[in-house]
Amino acid sequence: MQQGQRGSFQLMKSLNRSIILNKIRVDGPISRADIAKETTLSPPTVSNIVKELLTTELVVEISQGESSGGRKPTLLSINSNGFFLIGLDIGPKYLRSISTDLSGEILTSFIEPIPFPVTNEGLLDVVKQQINMILDVHQSDSKKLIGIGIGMHGVVKVDTGESLYAPSLQLRHIPLKMELESEFNTIVFVENDARVMALGEMWFGKRTQYNHSITVNIGRGIGAGVIIGGQLFHGEHFIAGEIGHMTIDIGGARCSCGNYGCLETVAAGPAIAERVKRELAMGTSSLITDMVGNDLDQIDGQLVYEAAKKGDTLCLEILKQTGRYIGIGLTNLIHIINPQQIVLAGGVSKAGHLILDSIIETIEQRVLTQAAKKTEIRLSEFADNATAIGAITLILEHLFSPTSMK
Repeated sequence: MQQGQRGSFQLMKSLNRSIILNKIRVDGPISRADIAKETTLSPPTVSNIVKELLTTELVVEISQGESSGGRKPTLLSINSNGFFLIGLDIGPKYLRSISTDLSGEILTSFIEPIPFPVTNEGLLDVVKQQINMILDVHQSDSKKLIGIGIGMHGVVKVDTGESLYAPSLQLRHIPLKMELESEFNTIVFVENDARVMALGEMWFGKRTQYNHSITVNIGRGIGAGVIIGGQLFHGEHFIAGEIGHMTIDIGGARCSCGNYGCLETVAAGPAIAERVKRELAMGTSSLITDMVGNDLDQIDGQLVYEAAKKGDTLCLEILKQTGRYIGIGLTNLIHIINPQQIVLAGGVSKAGHLILDSIIETIEQRVLTQAAKKTEIRLSEFADNATAIGAITLILEHLFSPTSMK
């Protein structure tokens, strides 16, 4: 990244600039006069800041609007194609990366497995290599990189951009922000993967007007991103949303966290596979036996889904049962937070209505009020890119949202 890019990002970041940028993003094309009128900023303030934004090329003049009696006003728009962002999804098994324009349109993407076991240094090397691959694609306009956003599984210390604990990789204290800002001289933001999914849904999802929303990532683990009043909620020690460790069965199996009967032990991908294996060991018949050539170690959540699609009774029942467990967990969230919607993402959610129907049925049976029973439960539209799309919104959030100045 070229020297000074971090400085240009900070130049764009002031309260008034963010107010004006967001107004142009949401309501553009829009005139300077309408920005002043609708934001209560003075016309000279708007004019001066717009002049700076035009110089940075983040904003462009695109056309003239309708005249109200005098000279036709010049309209302003965000220069979405003039810049790009990098979003990384550092998952339990794979590293996904994308570049997008400022409207979230994906320009390029890469995916590769993360070697296991891996050290902090080894993971950072893989991440740097993939960022360099994206920068090579954008070599002709590398000065237009605004920043890098990272969705990291596990516990993240957001203010320092440090991965405190990545359970699936068995790593602690990975200095992602510090290392990558030093390497690429651009702004870097790091956040938990489920929370960036929630941000991505808030910015680009089907119900962007919702102020209270929860996005649940159900894969090898289970986590949630909680939006309250339009703001991402972290909690005091950055563990808000760790619903995978909500106790569902006090006499249940031991979880990776050391407790017993956590939601992850009954509803995450590995737990689904284990329940199928136990049933097979007890003599239950299933199509999945032939699918793996009697090698039960090959069974994973994806194969359970494939067998269920073929009508396998055991796998259909296991997914239905999983939906009931998830429904109980979501009922608890509804009673605590009372969101307008809950969005389901991650590998397990790919089972679609094979799991979604029993989730909704369980919620309708258990939630207290008729209105809350109708909380919208839907699947994310972003599939495998949900975390990476969410990661780029970390940059957009700080660039465009005045509330991020707090």
